[in-house]
Amino acid sequence: MQHNNPGQPTLPDMPPALEPGLYIVATPIGNLGDLSPRAAAILAGVALIAAEDSRVTAKLLRHIGARVPMQSYHDHSAEGLRPALVARALAEPIALVSDAGTPLISDPGYKLVRDARAAGVNIVTIPGPCAAVAALTLAGLPTDRFLFAGFLPSKQGARATAIAELAPIRATLVLYESGPRLAACLAALYAGLGDRQAAIAREISKRFEETVTGSLSELAARYENAAPRGEIVITIAPPGEPPPADADTLDSALTAALAAATLKSAVAHVSAALGLPRAAVYARALELKAGSGKN
Repeated sequence: MQHNNPGQPTLPDMPPALEPGLYIVATPIGNLGDLSPRAAAILAGVALIAAEDSRVTAKLLRHIGARVPMQSYHDHSAEGLRPALVARALAEPIALVSDAGTPLISDPGYKLVRDARAAGVNIVTIPGPCAAVAALTLAGLPTDRFLFAGFLPSKQGARATAIAELAPIRATLVLYESGPRLAACLAALYAGLGDRQAAIAREISKRFEETVTGSLSELAARYENAAPRGEIVITIAPPGEPPPADADTLDSALTAALAAATLKSAVAHVSAALGLPRAAVYARALELKAGSGKN
């Protein structure tokens, strides 16, 4: 350690050389000041950075005053590059970063981690910013249970199917979306989920950060003719407790379901739709089938 005269700052010891391995580094989602000192040291100390967009990562490296070789690693290049990256991580330290936030969250990096682990590569994660978690802290919605669903499909039919699958889940939903698609997405969510409370967070940690809350119908109307700019996260409240279904409602639902599906599928569908115990629904379905004379 270098010793200085009183009143002079002490120069820090040089960090030890990094061991070979794959270092998963979370990077800022907006404000570059959110990069942790540990993340900066790792990025400056690796032999190679696998980056979603090397131009974006170059700005981050300039911010910390580091010059490190980079390799573009994204949807279109991943398959061909993965074996070489795994081999290199066995011999020297390399980092994996996305354009912003935590790698593997809504990007293809998990395949690199999977293959690296299978090859015996040492894997280290450097936690940091994540837009999904940051949006949850802004939304004022329940956080004890949440589901991250990434981007919904862009095509109307596929999007409606995906929303129907999410509808019964008793958790706060977290979605990513772009400004031009936001209005259509909100309209589809309102149609498929009902008028739940929700929040739109955009430009998190940046100068024009904004969080707008309201019901899905209110938010759909707000953005119908005013597409916002920036990266957007939608958070949606869990479904409310359904009222208990009466006997007539159960029988009507079961009759319709049994006419179109097997007993097992009909029971699963009706119990989920009405929020009733599957055993009770199954017992009533057997009674209805016996009464109708069907096997």
